[in-house]
Amino acid sequence: MNFKYICSDCNKEFVTDKVMYQCPVCSKKNEKGKFQKGNLIVRLDDKDLKEVAKKDKVSIYDFFPYKIVTPEVFPVGPTPLMQPKRLAEKYGIKNTFCKLDSTLPSGSFKDRASQLIASQALFHKQHKIALASTGNAGAAMSCAGAAYGLEIILFVPETAPVNKLMQSVLYGATVVPVKGTYDDAFALSIEYTKAFGGINRNTAYNPMTIEGKKSVSIELFEQTDRKLFDVIYVPTGDGCIIAGVCKGLFDLKQAHLIDHLPKVVCCQSSKSNAIAKAFESGEMNDLPNANTKADSINVSSPANGRMAVRYIKETGGWATVVEDEEIFNSQLELAKESGIFVEPAAACAWAAFTKDSEKLKNEFGPDVRVCVLLTGTGFKDMKAFEGRVKIPEAIENSKQAVIDRFS
Repeated sequence: MNFKYICSDCNKEFVTDKVMYQCPVCSKKNEKGKFQKGNLIVRLDDKDLKEVAKKDKVSIYDFFPYKIVTPEVFPVGPTPLMQPKRLAEKYGIKNTFCKLDSTLPSGSFKDRASQLIASQALFHKQHKIALASTGNAGAAMSCAGAAYGLEIILFVPETAPVNKLMQSVLYGATVVPVKGTYDDAFALSIEYTKAFGGINRNTAYNPMTIEGKKSVSIELFEQTDRKLFDVIYVPTGDGCIIAGVCKGLFDLKQAHLIDHLPKVVCCQSSKSNAIAKAFESGEMNDLPNANTKADSINVSSPANGRMAVRYIKETGGWATVVEDEEIFNSQLELAKESGIFVEPAAACAWAAFTKDSEKLKNEFGPDVRVCVLLTGTGFKDMKAFEGRVKIPEAIENSKQAVIDRFS
């Protein structure tokens, strides 16, 4: 599909067949302690979208700027749309649904971006992809790399979670631990691309990461018989997933397939709430420190913060901040009362939904249609259960031991 780039800050347009990462003007205006500037929006061609809208049923691939090469080798959907009826009854909102992106190939939502980046690389005849990650993005890109036969170079802070890094190692990626922060790893990955070529997949830095993530909204459009939802809850760290959700909705509206937008809710921990604060105050400031135990959304300087704030406002959404304790309680609640096992970052969205449940009923009525986006499997971070859940002690191998245990 034909497309052009638009700077999310100055709105300057760029038409090019080459790989482009950021606005060359705004990206040089960054200030220390402020959200970065110069991220690009991919604007699809109106005529192409008009043709897409004529279809009886649309696919996520109809809305991508690059053709997905052999999607069957790395399928990214549709993921299940589940209705947790016990919990829906508990909170008095019968039309509650969960989008289970934890079922994607590498176990996280980040596969959506990685599929498109792989096709971008193949289109431009590149076979190396570099990125920085603390876990899920690296595992997702490594998984896609294994499927497509691409070389993945992953820079990680040496303190990154072992479980997630092991995934990338098993997928065959070249993992490069860095004695420093995620920001240090990010900078080194860009230096690698400059020196050795290939594609850089860094979140937000490559605008195609957001384009890949928008596919979840196209799926939801068809899975709901084109009715969509009133409200969508999205766990938020660097602002790329929520921007992707919104971008998919904007593309559907641009194609005249919907005439109104669901409200998109930014869900954050109180210990990593830079975007929520910026949404409320209008001040695009980094946090001095982020320290939520929900690792995947632990971000002090959100890479896509400005675009995220802009998009939340444009959908008429809001930000809901929860405590880490609420996140972990929600993780257990989802598992025990719906059979959904997610990592803490994903549980943040459920925690925000439950916190807002009375607000939703008051503002939209009991028939409000809500989707909670669950972005990563619980097996990603088993360490999160230490001190909270334990395996029971073994009993003796005897009939009497069974009677004693349950008497």
